[in-house]
Amino acid sequence: MMVPCLSCAHPPEVFPNNNLLLSSRGIIGPKKALFLLQNCKNFKHLKQIHANIIRSGLSNHQLLARKLIHLYSSHGTIAYAIILFRQIEIPCTFTWNLFIRANTINGLSEEALLWYRNMVRHGIAPDKFTFPFVIKACTISFAIDLGKVVHASLIKYGFSTDTFVQNNLIDLYFKCGHKQCGHKVFEKMRVRNVVSWTSMISGLVACGEVQAARRVFDEMPSKNVVSWTAMINGYIRSQQPEEAVELFGRMQAENVCPNEYTLVSLIKACTEMGIPSLGRKIHDFAMTNCFEIGVYLGTALIDMYSKCGSLKDAVEVFETMPERSLATWNSMISSLGVHGLGEEALNVFSEMERVNVKPDAITFVGVLCACVHMKNVEAGCAYFKRMTQHYGIVPIPEHYKCMAELYARYSSLDEAFESAKPT
Repeated sequence: MMVPCLSCAHPPEVFPNNNLLLSSRGIIGPKKALFLLQNCKNFKHLKQIHANIIRSGLSNHQLLARKLIHLYSSHGTIAYAIILFRQIEIPCTFTWNLFIRANTINGLSEEALLWYRNMVRHGIAPDKFTFPFVIKACTISFAIDLGKVVHASLIKYGFSTDTFVQNNLIDLYFKCGHKQCGHKVFEKMRVRNVVSWTSMISGLVACGEVQAARRVFDEMPSKNVVSWTAMINGYIRSQQPEEAVELFGRMQAENVCPNEYTLVSLIKACTEMGIPSLGRKIHDFAMTNCFEIGVYLGTALIDMYSKCGSLKDAVEVFETMPERSLATWNSMISSLGVHGLGEEALNVFSEMERVNVKPDAITFVGVLCACVHMKNVEAGCAYFKRMTQHYGIVPIPEHYKCMAELYARYSSLDEAFESAKPT
């Protein structure tokens, strides 16, 4: 079976990192091929190396095939990995594991589960490394019934006491709403590591059992930053920001350095409590400790400063962010609109379009709110049309609420409706 686009002749390429000359017609051995793959940083070069591997008669070399599958999946080109896998006459368990993982990490969890079924059907015995990948795929797909079958299989194969496998089972059961099963797995564990305890805390938090989560947290023999953050986030989710801030103080007293997710949770607590001074201290802490104001931390700061009435600081954070997500743009547009700066909000939206960030329904809620604050019915109608016709976004109740407020300012309701109605 031919691999798409890999047999085409290419001129020799010089690898910038290792200064090797790769000829598209050269015959290479397994060691040379593996060396080239290990030093390949570019998808174009990867395809050229693969073409050489095919011409050199190494297509069935399992070690090279596994390396190719890994590289293609890391580049997000799972179709190549599938063709490669199908070319292997008798894949070993390790190769099956790698391929199941490749599907899972590329968002193809249901396909990963189908490949697992094929593995079992072909009589290939799974090992302790197979099950974490399969359980992860079950968790992502919320395939609890298959997850229970997998649980029974790992008991059959003697891997039910593996700590890594048990941690994944706890995560599966809690995320699929089977908290009693998650409890049982945790209670039967002979050895628990920090991930086991943290998975239990996160699971209880997700089920709304914050007090139970705190009891588990207090029982932990040792804690890391993920454990502390999970508990702090639990208090935020249960609308107990004071407890989150208090726990952060205790975390600092025990000399545990927070990470970005810890700070984001704390900033959300400051937003809920409406205490910008505390939020500013956390911001200063991040700057002093050389935290990069990335998309998550920056967006949380924008939201906090805006809701606490310090729009100037929100704008400053936005302007200094090296990278912005869609949520960042949405937060800035909404913040400006809410504070009555409709024109500035629309300018930010124009800049967002200019840099090719595609808006969503939330973006247009902010845009239409800005038009309401500006009392600009004509602009509101134009943006509503743009939303539905150009971007194909189906209006949600918030959009209609904004348009109704604009119509109320319009002299003729019927005329306004006709001007805004999608054609």
